[in-house]
Formats: sequence, C-alpha cells, structure tokens
Amino acid sequence: MCKKRLLIAAAVLASASIGLAACSGTGAAASGGGSHLLGIVSIASGIDLNDNATKGATQAAEAAGWKVQVVDAQGDASKANAAITNFVNKGATAIITHVFPATSLGSGLAAAQAAGVPVGSWGGGKGPGIVVDTVTPLGKPSAEAMVADMGGKGSILALTYHGGQLCIDRETALDKVLAAHPGITVTKEEVSIPGFLQQGAQYANAWLSSHPAGTGPLAIWGCWDDPTLGAISSLEQQNRTDVLTYGIQGSKTAIAAIQSGKLSATAFEDGIKEGKDIFAALAKSVAAGGKGTPVTITESGQIIRKPDLAAFLKAHPEFN
Repeated sequence: MCKKRLLIAAAVLASASIGLAACSGTGAAASGGGSHLLGIVSIASGIDLNDNATKGATQAAEAAGWKVQVVDAQGDASKANAAITNFVNKGATAIITHVFPATSLGSGLAAAQAAGVPVGSWGGGKGPGIVVDTVTPLGKPSAEAMVADMGGKGSILALTYHGGQLCIDRETALDKVLAAHPGITVTKEEVSIPGFLQQGAQYANAWLSSHPAGTGPLAIWGCWDDPTLGAISSLEQQNRTDVLTYGIQGSKTAIAAIQSGKLSATAFEDGIKEGKDIFAALAKSVAAGGKGTPVTITESGQIIRKPDLAAFLKAHPEFN
C-alpha cells in the first residue's frame, strides 16, 4: 500500500495570556444563571458536530440550573489548555473538552485535577482528571462502506487530521480495513483547523491530476464531512463524476450533498445526544463528590446513503 502524508501545522501557537483573554472576552459565550458553572472548550466552532455537542451539553446543563460558558480554541491545543486553566480559576464545577487528545491537554488537565474539577472528554480519550469520555466508532463502518462500493480495488485520497482524537481513531480504523485489501492504494493528506475546506479542495486538485477518469475505482474519504465537501468543489470544477466521496459526521450540508448526489455516503453521529450524555455523566460524578471509576460512554451512529434519506429525515426532521 502506497502512503503519502503531508503534515500541516494546525495554527500558530498562542500565548497563555491570549488564551485566557479569549475565555473572558469575545472568545467565550455564556448562558444560564445557576450557581454551578460548566466550562466547554470546543476544538472549533462552525463544525456541525462540535456545535451540536456544545448545544446538547448546554441544553442539559441549563435544564439542571447550571451556567454555561463556551470557548472556541480554534484547533489550538495551547488555547485549550489556557481555557481549561481559566475555567478552573473561575471556580467551574465541571469542564467538557471537545476532541482534543487528552495527551495534548497536560497543563489544563493538571490544573483541573489539582483543583478537583472533573473533566469530561468528548471524543478525546482518557487522561488525568477525566471522569468520563465518549467513543463513537464510525471509522470502521465508513471505511467498509467505501471499500465495498469500490469492489475492493482502486485508489483513495484520505483527508486526515491529527489535532483531534476522533480523526486519529478514524484513520486507524481506515488503515485496519485497508490492510485487508491490498488492491487499494491510499494517498494521505492532512488538513488543518482552520482551513480544512480550502485544503480539501487543494489536495483533491493535486490528486485528481494523477488519477484521471478511467484509471479504476476512485474515492475520497474524509475523517469528517467538511474536508470531503471541500474536495467535492474540486470535483465539480473539473466535471469529475467518476469519484466516490465519503465523510463522517452527518452535517446538514453533507445530508444536502447526499440528496443532490454529490456525496456518496456519510456516517451520522448525533452530537446533541452525545453532549447531553456527557453532561449527565459529569453531573453524576459531581453529585458523588468526584469519586468513582472513570466512565466511557460508547455512542452509536449510522451510515447514510441516498436510499436511506427518507427514513433518516423522518427520524430527524430538523435536517429538512
């Protein structure tokens, strides 16, 4: 299997003072008015799945009488660490982090653990002070669906991202599936946050030039929907209809792209439900005084293709 990886820095490292300012200034959004404070550190706003997880946790927290503050770390782990520390200094009752690998949050988690503030990791894995984490294993079914559509042969452009644990896990699952199909070659390119839409398009342009129509089954896979949607813009510009396309997330834009036939499939993940689930587990830990064994919540999802849309839209009218 032929692999190529181009690593792109996610962002210029911000100083802790900038991160702290973001928490108390325009970078933080506050809601609710209870005596408990839930701090949420999102890896990036403007991505449906992240925003839905924030929405679900916020709804659940406010229903329980908590105040909520949200910081957009813009894909930068240093900003995430600063935000966690700032929430600790503010006296937060609990903190939720989005997607950042626990291994990249050393200083923030250390501050939370020292202060006895429980942390929930949505999709970021286990770590010191993390009392609950979530796992949604959609990388394998997404890869299997793509391989089946390709007939077990051909070439893939895989758009990856190593700044988020979800994408790391999904890429690992992709590799395991492809290991059983030596007739498929894969080119890997890493996108960054911000910039993933433009980079998805740029990488697709370069890859398409070396994979002209008629060279066998071709597919583009993104570790979430948006890089693939960026690549689809290049397919449209080049009038290429011979390339299959796959994402993971199930955003509104992705569902619309499936309806129009531009996206072959996505793996839908219910971020709102997951946000509510992780808050419920955090609140339970708080009520128990932070004692108990850390919990992993395994969430589920589903592969959505065009024939599945009618049933999906009936179950999720918010996508209409």
